[in-house]
Amino acid sequence: MANILIVDDAAFMRMMIKDILMKNGYTVVGEAENGIKAIEKFKELVPDLVIMDITMPEMDGIQAVRQIKGISSEAKIIMCSAMGQQAMVIESIQAGARDFIVKPFQAERVIEAVKKVVG
Repeated sequence: MANILIVDDAAFMRMMIKDILMKNGYTVVGEAENGIKAIEKFKELVPDLVIMDITMPEMDGIQAVRQIKGISSEAKIIMCSAMGQQAMVIESIQAGARDFIVKPFQAERVIEAVKKVVG
């Protein structure tokens, strides 16, 4: 099963995603609360997948995706967005994200996206 890095500035959102993933047999290898930390953790942990929030302090998810894809063009990233962030979702897909999930999370949709991207 895939090793996953969760990036979200809200601890309870990270906890929700972690819970969904772990119940479905995935391993959460790390968490980060902004794009800068996400890049550090990506380099350190080399996860199979990153689940990345778009809107975060210090560095947003789109910038982080660009930098992570610069480190590894093979990096697999799924974006998280709130409703009404379509333009940012499109931008993040162009930056290299493979899929997106919308908050509030539905467990089935999270797992569907993860399976689609990493199997």
